[in-house]
Amino acid sequence: MSRRYSKASSPGKFILLGEHAVVYGKPAVALAIDKRFRCKISPSYGNFLNGMEMDLSRHPHIRHLMLRNRVNNISIETESNIPSSSGLGSSGALSSAISAAIKDLNNEIFNKEEIAKDSFSAEYHAQGRASPLDTSCCTFGNGVALNCPAECGKRLMSIEKDGNRWDINQISVPKMTFVVGYTGIKAPTGPLVNKVRKFKEHNRFASDIIDEIGKVTLEGVSSMMKNDIEQLGRRMTEDHKLLSILGVSCNELNKLVDASLQYSYGAKLTGSGGGGSMIALTDKPDKVCEAISLRGGTPFIVNTDVEGVKLEE
Repeated sequence: MSRRYSKASSPGKFILLGEHAVVYGKPAVALAIDKRFRCKISPSYGNFLNGMEMDLSRHPHIRHLMLRNRVNNISIETESNIPSSSGLGSSGALSSAISAAIKDLNNEIFNKEEIAKDSFSAEYHAQGRASPLDTSCCTFGNGVALNCPAECGKRLMSIEKDGNRWDINQISVPKMTFVVGYTGIKAPTGPLVNKVRKFKEHNRFASDIIDEIGKVTLEGVSSMMKNDIEQLGRRMTEDHKLLSILGVSCNELNKLVDASLQYSYGAKLTGSGGGGSMIALTDKPDKVCEAISLRGGTPFIVNTDVEGVKLEE
């Protein structure tokens, strides 16, 4: 390392359609949002995180990125306005930004594909099972589709892991308004991914639901490409019902989804579920925010068309 420090940031994201099924190679779509994770990394005499000595066993994403990039003795300072364990890509943004900063500190050429592979590897090892959806969206920004038809957009790369293959496309996203409703319940991704895995391994019905989620996702992508917002909203609500059958929703999420539907084209949980957040596609964001607040959620309006990972001064 010859640089004094490096800074990078990555956006959060929400999954529009296809969470959980994407782990098994099914299609999914995610959109980057205008909330970011930022980090500053500099050489040090030990490993520190925000001024405290870092126990790497408690930070598996960071540990994996350090091992993968053969770095040690670094100080990491972080700042984020993405709620953790909320379904909004906090760990994907962390992995993407830290990968970019480490590589820059090592004087490597800025390469989003390598950063995306790095951050996916970190997510996979930390969670035991993962798809590259979150990390690809946090890295490339805007909209990202996995395993969708080639005409959906520009092919970025492909990743294979444990018999699954994901083809990753950058997609154009029409102008849409979403409201995120945060339950305030932190629900780590790993246990929920494992819950679905066990369900799938022991029950053919779960496999059928996962296949159906894949079908609904493709229908939703087709609707979005036609700018048919009403049909897209219907597919979102249908996806939520299927995810609920898989057992990854909860009462708090269902209340926020139900409250939003009166003023929305569609609504669903986003991310791993079990808490975290839901999203609503709407042209009445103020009404949706009020409805979510009345049911105990924390609402905020998000903008899309957001830049991916970048180095900062």
